[in-house]
Amino acid sequence: MNSYRAQQLLQLINAMDPADQDGRRRLLAELFGAFGEGSEIRPPVQCDYGHRIFVGVRCRANPGLTILDAATVTIGDDVQIGPNVQLLTEGRDAALPIVIGDNVWLGGGVIVCPGVTIGPDTVVSPGSLVVGDLPERVVAAGSPARVIRQL
Repeated sequence: MNSYRAQQLLQLINAMDPADQDGRRRLLAELFGAFGEGSEIRPPVQCDYGHRIFVGVRCRANPGLTILDAATVTIGDDVQIGPNVQLLTEGRDAALPIVIGDNVWLGGGVIVCPGVTIGPDTVVSPGSLVVGDLPERVVAAGSPARVIRQL
């Protein structure tokens, strides 16, 4: 899918009646490389291409999700994403993939930088800037995000 078609779909998704969850889901499934059963992304949502984004099952994203998908973005199962989160694959020299493991919670305003992998069952506190990989089962916070405790 080219960027123009992605922008057309995003315009439809972001302008839909909030009650038309099935219609929004159908358009998200068309836009993304995968959009798992029971997942929901509340508008507005923005991305570059869409087909490089893979969303697992039972994921929830609050309004304001921005995904710059020059490289792949993989979001595992049961991921919770707060409002105004940014997943940014584009860096100064190259685009690098982002991987978010199963059962991760990204608090509001989190920014995930290119090439980052976040392990399963990890919590990233609101407002954090994630510039490096985070292991599984930790709480991370800050700018840059650092592990503050094990879960």
